[in-house]
Amino acid sequence: MNWFSLRVEPASQRDEALAALFAVGAQGVHEDGAMLVTHFPAEADARAAERAMASAAPLARCVIEPTESVDWSTAWRARATVVALGRLAIAPPWLADGLDAASTVVIDPGMAFGTGDHASTRGAVRLLDMVARPGMVVADLGSGSAVLSIAAARLGASRAWAIESDPDAQGNAAANVARNGVDDVVHLLEGDAALLLPLVAPVDVVMANILSSVIIPMLPVMAQALAGGGSAILAGILVTERSAVLEALGRSGWHLVREDIEEDWWSALIDRP
Repeated sequence: MNWFSLRVEPASQRDEALAALFAVGAQGVHEDGAMLVTHFPAEADARAAERAMASAAPLARCVIEPTESVDWSTAWRARATVVALGRLAIAPPWLADGLDAASTVVIDPGMAFGTGDHASTRGAVRLLDMVARPGMVVADLGSGSAVLSIAAARLGASRAWAIESDPDAQGNAAANVARNGVDDVVHLLEGDAALLLPLVAPVDVVMANILSSVIIPMLPVMAQALAGGGSAILAGILVTERSAVLEALGRSGWHLVREDIEEDWWSALIDRP
């Protein structure tokens, strides 16, 4: 039996596209560069997902193609690896045995975005490793699987606020937090980051691995939430969007401290001198 692949180029609507795919029954979504890829057992299911995409993320472009029958869950697990990032490693549960628990972030992504397999996550963790210090307080905006919040806990944070608006991500994030034994550090908050971030301020580091279209309007809120000497880490930004984000940073009084580029993704460490 043939399956059908659905490849989605989400443009600036990645979060909306991901949510739409899971809402119509996608059992897993992987990222191929800037593309989101999933599979359905029948062409009718793929076409239904395409129609849902047109409503939820009208800027996205979809391509449907027949493909051979594969157990995609097993195939995804076979591709998973342990990712070493500075002082940390990120691993799925089935590859975590034997690793140093104190420096390993164990993530089962489930239906929430955020694994070490994605370049934007890797960029954010590398930059976090540069500024992390014992006792820091961080806010993780669009926290998804809570991978960055857990990484912050491993790097010495005394508190990490994992803020996510998608309720479907919260169960997976809670399981990851418990799996890593950081319940006393990582606190999950569900809702609008623009409203919740001021309530947990001041923080030493704001992390935002989300869309540039969400990040740019949030820059003033991030600035107000930072403690003196604090910094922000921006990720989830395509290299082609770098100039526009840098322009917005300049207008908002931010200073680019360090940047990280991997594949099509640009991440930045910024502060306000």
